[in-house]
Amino acid sequence: MPSDWLELTTHRLDIYNESLAKTEFLDELEALVSKDQLERANLEQLATAYDYIRLGHPLSSVFEWALADMKGLHRDRVISFSSRVMPLMAILRKNTIDGKNTTICFSGELPIQFEADLINRVYGYKFELLKVEGINEIPSHNGSTVFISVDVNLGSIEIPEQVDFYLSVDKELGSVIFINGEANEPYISAIQHVRRRESIAMTPADCKVALERLIGLNSGPDAVLKSRKETVLDSIADITHSKSKAVIGSSGLSVQYALVMGLIDDAMDNHPGKDIKILVPPNCYGGTNDQARRVAESLSFVEVLDLPVDGENDMVSSVDRVLDEVARMDAVPFIIVEIPTNPRVEVPNLDELKNVLQKKRSTPSGNEAIEPIFIIDQTFCPNVNFLGEGQLLSDVKTIAYVSGSKFPSGGKCTAGYCVSNAKASQLMPKIDRHMALCDNGATNLQIKILAEQMPSMNQRIHHAYLNTREFVNYIERVLPKAKINFVSEELAERGFTPSVFSLDLPTKGDTEVEREAYKRSLNHKLIEMMISALPNESKYCVSYGQLKGCYWTIPATSTQGTTKEGDKDYIARVSVSPDLDLEGHKAVFAKFVEEIVS
Repeated sequence: MPSDWLELTTHRLDIYNESLAKTEFLDELEALVSKDQLERANLEQLATAYDYIRLGHPLSSVFEWALADMKGLHRDRVISFSSRVMPLMAILRKNTIDGKNTTICFSGELPIQFEADLINRVYGYKFELLKVEGINEIPSHNGSTVFISVDVNLGSIEIPEQVDFYLSVDKELGSVIFINGEANEPYISAIQHVRRRESIAMTPADCKVALERLIGLNSGPDAVLKSRKETVLDSIADITHSKSKAVIGSSGLSVQYALVMGLIDDAMDNHPGKDIKILVPPNCYGGTNDQARRVAESLSFVEVLDLPVDGENDMVSSVDRVLDEVARMDAVPFIIVEIPTNPRVEVPNLDELKNVLQKKRSTPSGNEAIEPIFIIDQTFCPNVNFLGEGQLLSDVKTIAYVSGSKFPSGGKCTAGYCVSNAKASQLMPKIDRHMALCDNGATNLQIKILAEQMPSMNQRIHHAYLNTREFVNYIERVLPKAKINFVSEELAERGFTPSVFSLDLPTKGDTEVEREAYKRSLNHKLIEMMISALPNESKYCVSYGQLKGCYWTIPATSTQGTTKEGDKDYIARVSVSPDLDLEGHKAVFAKFVEEIVS
């Protein structure tokens, strides 16, 4: 096994074809198996299975492939999750939208935390729970039948014809869903999409344990003392200046999902009958955008409103305008923004933003409009104090969350976290409840990694920023016609010290189409030169906050994958670490400039 299969959170985009995610990797793996060429060097050259391990990875692909082969199923009909609940939620989501019945069967005690009333009330999912003596006692009925087993030897599982979905739950590792029968093929993409947007795949470390067990090795996951989580909670409190207890999830999107569903739960309790409007920038991270729209698709009283925030648009004026619109609707506003924005790395005027968020608004009936809940994705700058007492946003209900695959873990795991300021602290128990309901909490190993990495996070952010500033200044000198999106020196003095910038390269051509095509080709040329000349330093990855190297991507074709075409950014995004060969990168960039201006 290549070590990267266990240790990387992102993989190479230069050997990744999104339309062939998982399948290309497995096709090439099967070819090696048939030729008996399973040497490590050959495995290292396999096509990337998924671009990000939250979605899946080589070990999850091998695990699912092996189980499918053992059960005589097509390999795309076995899907693993770190969560023991989310595969079931995926089936319930699809069936509720399609108006189809779901019966959930189990023997003994229900082996998962499953608050049926809460799921029905807040998520809108409809289902029937049925306790049976055994799997062969399951009756046939009109709709989908799910059977849940716990801690069963995966090799011994038999799936009877009347079971559409067999959910095997492992109390330590997660779960595996088996999709049975041709009629259930449409569920494959629906279940994969839930894993992609609201949860994560079984982690590489846990897949390794599961694979070892599958071949008879007595293997177990790392046991981590409770004190490790207390260490992480203390680090988060020190960094964020928040007095609320952090909620720690298996990924940034797992946290965001618990956050949004917890806030919906709260709004249903405190503003019954009111519609909910989620304000989201149309060009922000694709996972944020897509997840919010998927929540709105599931609930008739939730709607997403576009919030243009950067480029030609200003976050402050957009928030002011859209909050006025929500007040006229007498609805509940949730605002999700990235500060700095992604990928344009812009920071709004925070004094003006505070005034707009605190502005008193009235409904058409003359009542005071419901105050907004402000949600900040501060992954680019997790060191900024937004939440402490006396800070600019201390009088606005504010929650901040961070993707832990970035600086908190140094690229070693995907776990994320969220915290609130004092004014929003009463919302955190609801968020924590929905994190537990979805079983999307961080794994023990993820907690252990955060405990090791977070104490040095702010120092790493500082050194990475210094490298980034030097690289940006160099590019400005040798290619002054390029437009660089990065924070100003003044913003950096206020604590906004990201280590990512985006590069809008100069172009040429007689028409807009020609100019755009030329610029896009330059993006690829630059990235190809970097990763070819510095293969141990520069990577073509969706990545940020790593301990070493420099990571390149084009947001429009990676992080903005589900964003509307007109809102995509076809620019190069560069992420710099605290430890890299900066002079080597400068030399390659100088050569690139020579080639494009000659």
